[in-house]
Amino acid sequence: MEYFKGLILNIGLRDIIDMIIVAIAFYKIYTLVRETRAEQLIKGIVVLLVATKMSEWLRLFTTNWILERTMTVGVIALLIVFQPELRRALEYIGRSRFFTKSFIEIKEEDISHVIEEIVEASASLSRQKIGALIVFERETRLSEIVETGNIINGSVSSGLLINIFIPNTPLHDGAVIIKDNTIRAAGCVLPLSENMSISKELGTRHRAALGVSERSDALAIVVSEETGAISIADRGKLSRYVDIQTLRQILQNMYKHHVKKKQGLIDRWRNIYEKDRS
Repeated sequence: MEYFKGLILNIGLRDIIDMIIVAIAFYKIYTLVRETRAEQLIKGIVVLLVATKMSEWLRLFTTNWILERTMTVGVIALLIVFQPELRRALEYIGRSRFFTKSFIEIKEEDISHVIEEIVEASASLSRQKIGALIVFERETRLSEIVETGNIINGSVSSGLLINIFIPNTPLHDGAVIIKDNTIRAAGCVLPLSENMSISKELGTRHRAALGVSERSDALAIVVSEETGAISIADRGKLSRYVDIQTLRQILQNMYKHHVKKKQGLIDRWRNIYEKDRS
């Protein structure tokens, strides 16, 4: 008891800061692996660690030897098994403002036009019950996904988007990738979500939309081929039965935040440059 009392009394400001940093790090790791294959693997590792310690206490030498060797080899295996999660974590760090590109790729006056074109296309596809998958690239680059499709590099227009997703055409089954006011590619293949709690009634488009939103900061619009319902996938979460007005608001928030964030970075560098000159 005295030991713990002395330990608490010796805790300083640096120790508190240290504990806060560790707690935040563990929380971020948890949010990255939650409801993915990695969560189940971590539970298995915890069971192995407990079993190893128990075998040591109970003097089960053979069992303990096997478990210890398994854990030693497991360190290398973890790097292979957790490769997607490690990549996702590094991409999360890379999306910090320090690494953001310092120029604006779309003018603010063009935002309303782009949004209305996308909303009009989504509404038309929904009415006709034509399946569609539109992905918006933000800070995380989707170059690998773009390479799986057909490069377009055309201006965003409702007519072009509708024509891409017309059934029985070469590109209708894949995803469209949009960056700012440009359609980068169509017919792209997306990674499917590993979330085990996804409803069984959701099809491949919804799983692909969730998958790309789990592995990046991309936002995806899904139009159901069966019901015509519009869904939004963002940061690993799926919002279903989104109406047109809500869709418009989500896109406005996304584009304006994107421009504001980049404009803020430009203003910061401009202020630094002006101070250096003076």
